Amino acid sequence: MLRRLVASLAVLACAVTPLTASAESGPTTTNPISSSFADTYADPTIIQGRDGWWYAYATSDPLVSGGPFGLMHIAKTKDFGSWTYVGTVFDEETKPAWAAPGSFFWAPDIRYVDGQYVMYFTVTNTQQHADPWDFAIGAATAPTPAGPWTATDGPVVEPRPSGDGRFFNTIDPALLTTPDGKRYLYFGGFFGGLWVTELTPDGLHAVGETTQVAIGDRYEGAYVVRKDGWYYLMASSSNCCAGPTTGYTVFAGRSKSPRGPFLDADGRSMNASRVGGTPVLLQNGNRWIGTGHHALMTDAAGQDHIVYHAIDRNVPWLSDVFGVNRRPMLIDRLDWIDGWPRTRSGAGPSEGAQPAPATGSALGIDAADPASGLHGARSVATDELGGPAAQIDRYAATKVAADGSVRLTSDVRLDGSSFSTVLGDGQVVVSLDPAARKLSVAARSGSQWRTTSVPVPAVADLAQWHRIEVQADRSSVTARLSDAGLGEALADASVDARGLRLDPAPVRFATSGPVLLDNLTVRPVAPPVTKHVAVPQPGSTLASYDFDNGLGDGWTWLRQDPAATVAGGNLNWPVCTTDLVGRANQSPLLLRDAPAGNSWMMETKLHLELGSDDIRNYQQAGLLVYRGDDDFARLGHVSIWGTRQTEFGRELVARPSDGATSFGGAAIGTPGDDTWMRIAYHRNAAGEHVYRAGTSNDGKKWTWGASWVFPAGPAPRIGLYSHGDQTPAAPDAVARFAYVRLTTLR
Repeated sequence: MLRRLVASLAVLACAVTPLTASAESGPTTTNPISSSFADTYADPTIIQGRDGWWYAYATSDPLVSGGPFGLMHIAKTKDFGSWTYVGTVFDEETKPAWAAPGSFFWAPDIRYVDGQYVMYFTVTNTQQHADPWDFAIGAATAPTPAGPWTATDGPVVEPRPSGDGRFFNTIDPALLTTPDGKRYLYFGGFFGGLWVTELTPDGLHAVGETTQVAIGDRYEGAYVVRKDGWYYLMASSSNCCAGPTTGYTVFAGRSKSPRGPFLDADGRSMNASRVGGTPVLLQNGNRWIGTGHHALMTDAAGQDHIVYHAIDRNVPWLSDVFGVNRRPMLIDRLDWIDGWPRTRSGAGPSEGAQPAPATGSALGIDAADPASGLHGARSVATDELGGPAAQIDRYAATKVAADGSVRLTSDVRLDGSSFSTVLGDGQVVVSLDPAARKLSVAARSGSQWRTTSVPVPAVADLAQWHRIEVQADRSSVTARLSDAGLGEALADASVDARGLRLDPAPVRFATSGPVLLDNLTVRPVAPPVTKHVAVPQPGSTLASYDFDNGLGDGWTWLRQDPAATVAGGNLNWPVCTTDLVGRANQSPLLLRDAPAGNSWMMETKLHLELGSDDIRNYQQAGLLVYRGDDDFARLGHVSIWGTRQTEFGRELVARPSDGATSFGGAAIGTPGDDTWMRIAYHRNAAGEHVYRAGTSNDGKKWTWGASWVFPAGPAPRIGLYSHGDQTPAAPDAVARFAYVRLTTLR
């Protein structure tokens, strides 16, 4: 059958002159991409509609200073270079009737399920309880991405009482559909943790038991995708909204099951007291801080992109200090390196022009009228979204040949007919058979065929629109059937195709009856980025303090702690009850001048036993960058409720009129009883002082995290701290510093 199909399509190909097609050069984007219509556009989520537009949705903050709180927002783009504001999701008449008056609507998640658009969102206050902040997950449906939106008559996930008069954070929903046809909703936040529940096939009701997938007091804003047989849970850590000290960061773990456990690249669980997580997106010392609460999209060339919000550290508030945080929408390339997602291969958020996501098609295809680029297809009207689709009754082919790697993306509606795509000179055949309910991939190298078939679950009504993605390069041929191409998969098939080189040939299609295609794009595959950007490395030693014979030269105490001693080759410093955060400013500090020069690195090895799971707020110790009691950054192993984390915290004066301070932190790596810490310093072109944090469990393999920036002028001092114990019943803890080393920075 396969040979007959290829032979039949070859007849059609003879009428087409093969030409080599190159990818069209698209527009550029410059962050923030929402600046043309909004100053803030937080918690963004994105989908390509059947009309070809990309729609982005945001939480209910005012778009501009002085504007009213919205009822979630909608904007759209064709090329990511220009945007049109569409309006709000709800108005006062259409918002959920079960929401309490004055409730906010946060963190939308947009999907396409069973022929309609479904939006999930947080309702901050329902009418089910007299107590405020009884968070729940709502849903609304619409025939188009722009609406009109109809809210369901009750929550998808009900409020969850915590038992102490409060409610767990039932917030930040995200849907995932798996190849067995099940739909899962992830939700939750810092108070209560991240959870997953199965939904009914229509995606509107929770069923069965919930499973916790990430620990509380660390993660919120979950988003899950399936890639190469793994489920990747990506979630935001630390505070979203601390103005100029916001350290929001996205981390990931992966699992073979949508219910976890989700482990990071070092095998550490995101649901453990000593929390794991591999960095995906982190602030890098440029203008952008607080990078998080993201969604993913894949462009027409197969390149993934991360859409997220961030804060300009120079303009952190929408209007009043300590008011609404100004969080515009950003987008950047997302690379997969050694099996892990990294924003711009680890470089973090971009400033300046970047290549925009590929949205057009090569091979002379107009995605808005795909039949115009196909021999053997005809244009037909489809539904209320408007615009023509291509109908293929038996055979069709592009008018221009594809050369080399190929990625095809299309919305497809079968109505019972089979559908096959042939690439190269019959070298690759991908077939979707609704009668057999199978997605099949076959690739030929020489005379040898490699084939595989996977089932299409019953939940997929192929008479409705679905997204099909086919990609062939020199390593593999993959095919995916999904609802809308957002990292979910109803069927996922691939074969090893190492050494495959596609011959120049039109892309050809065969059907057993009428099949509709819309938003058809065919492009060369985006070259993958496979190497992580360089991370800080120590150079030659400038000074080393091993605490064998006292502190050594250059150290001075600020508010000396008499309990701190040097013995056994360690600086032994009991964690005291004082702190630096806020206006107390009572903590003892051990300080010294920073090395001269425009770059250097500071390192220590800290032994600090904080146990696990119990509450020891906020016992901690580590490295310090100190410009004053209200202007510092500290990197420490810290107990935060039931978690143990390494945190790079920052405090500064946010309101000079009365000296009010702001504090926030960025999580780094997983601590142990022994934790190695580094702070890498450089001075940027503006003369500002930039500090980046890294941690390790063995002193060899390092996790590098966020950067904080201090203003130009005299360099801050550096040092050590041990403080923060605010829990009288917690066991005492002693920080043991083995050394402090100062090196050049390679």
